Amino acid sequence: MKILVLNAGSSSLKYKLFDLDSNLVLASGLVEKIGEERAHLIYEAQNKEAYEEEAPFKNHKEALEKIISLLLDKKLGVLKSVSELQGVGHRVVHGGESFKTPCKVNEEVLKGIENMIPLAPLHNPPNLEGLKVSMSLFSEVPQVAVFDTSFHQTMPKYAFRYALPEELYEKHGLRRYGFHGTSHHYVAKEASKYLKIPFEKLNAITFHLGNGGSMAAIKDGKSIDTSMGMTPLEGLVMGTRSGDIDPAIPFFLERELKMDLTTIDKLLNKKSGLKGICGKNDIRDISELSKIGDEKATLALKIYSYRIKKYLGAYLTLLPNLDTLIFTAGIGENSTLVREMILKDLNHLGIHLDQEKNKHVKRGTIQEIQADDKEQKLTKILVVPTDEEKEIASQTKAILN
Repeated sequence: MKILVLNAGSSSLKYKLFDLDSNLVLASGLVEKIGEERAHLIYEAQNKEAYEEEAPFKNHKEALEKIISLLLDKKLGVLKSVSELQGVGHRVVHGGESFKTPCKVNEEVLKGIENMIPLAPLHNPPNLEGLKVSMSLFSEVPQVAVFDTSFHQTMPKYAFRYALPEELYEKHGLRRYGFHGTSHHYVAKEASKYLKIPFEKLNAITFHLGNGGSMAAIKDGKSIDTSMGMTPLEGLVMGTRSGDIDPAIPFFLERELKMDLTTIDKLLNKKSGLKGICGKNDIRDISELSKIGDEKATLALKIYSYRIKKYLGAYLTLLPNLDTLIFTAGIGENSTLVREMILKDLNHLGIHLDQEKNKHVKRGTIQEIQADDKEQKLTKILVVPTDEEKEIASQTKAILN
């Protein structure tokens, strides 16, 4: 079964073509800077020469048309005809309470995604645009929307409600939704296979740590709490997002510094987090600066890991029969230092990191990094590579079947 997965951003389009029958990635790539004078396209296909191009793609439609032409190209392509596609899966960031599972896309679903725009004004519009473009170009191919929020729809009401007047929840949907659900779900399932624990019995805490970051508490295979909220701004310190702050800070910024709401929004989402503390948002750059004694970089790492550690402590109280901690995404999979800082001095909780194992994690494989444990009392600590596109393809297949 050949499934194309699309992830449309405001000026980008990420894609992967899967053959799920043979468990292969046939082609993948990215188009960046759509709408600018020099957009950048990357195309890689199995057993084919890689291809790159800079061209002025005016919109997502032109970018996707180019991707299709490459997939069908006699020299570079991996498809003989578009009819070989059996489905197109789309990442949609916000499904609100309307979409608790992936679904086949029709006009009603498109309208529902559009209705979620007030909750995700930066993400849902390009996701919606990608869907509409794909439907116009693949008119005979079924389309499936997979929502970042859906995995967290199993949270109990006492976990997702804010202490705000009920009317704001009932009429306007102000509640915790959580994000990165596709990734949390995928790595938890991979961990359950690795540990030989049925997924419906798995108790885990997952750390999706990239430029954006979130954690989830998973009990019996279901998300019962997560760090992001109504938007992806709440929770952990991130690359450029503040994470949790005193809710009165925006009022102070408006009253004392005369900032308007647009400026405050940009400050909290684009200029805060690690970047706000030390001027850098790439954890690799920050780690290198810290090594040579940069105090701001060192402080940024401490604040970053401290916030994660506090959420870990909170989630441990929800999961007395914890099976595993799971680190994933760019930082979670690749930063030895960050994992070490988060897990330091937790031996009293049955969490004991093995420093040598932590230093020698190989990319692309599931690895255990807890200390050797003859008595089987220590919590398993896993590094699990995430693959959100593969999970979207898998869920697309399940819906179409």
